[in-house]
Amino acid sequence: MKHLKLILTAILLLAWIMQNPIAIRAQDPQTDVPPKPAAKALPPIGAEEDQEQDQPIPAMQPDDHPLAGIQELTVGTPPERHSYWIPGISYTNYVSSNALAEGGGNGWNSTSYVTGNFSLLQNWSTAQLSINYSGGEAFSSDSAVGNGQFQQFGALQTFSWRRTQVTFLDQFSYLPSAQFGFGAGTSLALPGVGGSLAPSPLGLQSGLTPSQSIATAVGPRYSNSSGVQFNYAVTPRSSITIGGVFSILRFTESGNVESNDVILSAGYNYQLSRNNSIGLSYRFSAYEYLGSPQAIGDHTVQAMYGKRITGRLALRLSAGPEITTLRVPEGPGTQTQYVAATGSASVSYALSAGSVSLSYNHGVNNGSGVLLGATSDQVTGSGTRRLTRAWSGNFSFGYARNTNIAGTSGAQGPAYNSVYLGVGLQRPISRTTNVSLNYTANIQIFNIAGCSGSYCGTNFTTHQITVGLNWLARPFVLH
Repeated sequence: MKHLKLILTAILLLAWIMQNPIAIRAQDPQTDVPPKPAAKALPPIGAEEDQEQDQPIPAMQPDDHPLAGIQELTVGTPPERHSYWIPGISYTNYVSSNALAEGGGNGWNSTSYVTGNFSLLQNWSTAQLSINYSGGEAFSSDSAVGNGQFQQFGALQTFSWRRTQVTFLDQFSYLPSAQFGFGAGTSLALPGVGGSLAPSPLGLQSGLTPSQSIATAVGPRYSNSSGVQFNYAVTPRSSITIGGVFSILRFTESGNVESNDVILSAGYNYQLSRNNSIGLSYRFSAYEYLGSPQAIGDHTVQAMYGKRITGRLALRLSAGPEITTLRVPEGPGTQTQYVAATGSASVSYALSAGSVSLSYNHGVNNGSGVLLGATSDQVTGSGTRRLTRAWSGNFSFGYARNTNIAGTSGAQGPAYNSVYLGVGLQRPISRTTNVSLNYTANIQIFNIAGCSGSYCGTNFTTHQITVGLNWLARPFVLH
């Protein structure tokens, strides 16, 4: 825990610096500026740095995601009228204190990622398509890690009419390790070219994609989540939302638990005022496991509250009862049904020179490739802040605790605690190129009471120092 204290101290120091900028901040550049009129060419990436930071946050389009929907709320989107695509290339090198898989290995090793990036935004009068993709090769000096490929992809298509909004989305990843904390604070964390011109990520709510927050699941894995959502405005203040997400989690190595997830939801949204809304949702989740007779059905009903201030704040709170049914009893006894509480919270806050986001989720998930279903508490957070005219800082953290579903009724079983903590710096070296430096700690703590088998590991901490070089082309305007 000595290392954990040092990391927490570093994050607190960075947070203090972000809240107490030095005097030079008055001449810092503004990174987000209103787009040029449609008749003009897009500005080159990095041109935003010529703006004065003291300007107010530019006007944004209000977030129109339904409160009871499948996507996270946002502070809004830039009123972009262009359609364009952007390619990019990045090189990222991790120097780690031990192997990335399960924290094994001795000494330090190096893993390099060579990545091709691509982002596209296509606008029509009643529709929008956004695509983000990153993929490439990984080369490691540690034979236990080896060489391999990695891919991340996200696509979002929306159609909007007078009363109806239809959303289709897909999110895919093929990664060498768990997605929880992968590439935290670096360009590897999300697909696409990044930066202010890249389309926003899909933003599926926490708990709607296959959990990967237990590090003992070994080897490369691929995950895909496909979703669809219909929202119909009954009145100017109220709407009905129906949605569904189908997901898979697969591994290239044996010994892990592979799963299929089906999540169906229906909800009602009501606008109390310009900035405040409430909602009610029902969600059914089904988890099935390949090669196992176990299957889980999970029912939740949640009351919701949302607050949105365009360009500044997006807040969602939800809570309610959860009823979980197991096909095969877990732990002592023959109990197959459990009643508990579930809830989530998320907040995003935008500043003129940075942003902060935080999310929490409590409930049942697929088990992260280790357990046949788990009850999980997960907290993640991140933030960015411009420190000087050239340098910007970022921090990220995550904590997840996973226990056997039967453990919620007092039966002893393994508990897995995963933590990642990271801080970083970034600066441009030209209008199309930037460099970054990050430090991340990945910590796994096991409570192995009553645990037996290959998934009972030991506690470990992995330190990572990351250097990255990112290049983006000028946007290619479609119209």
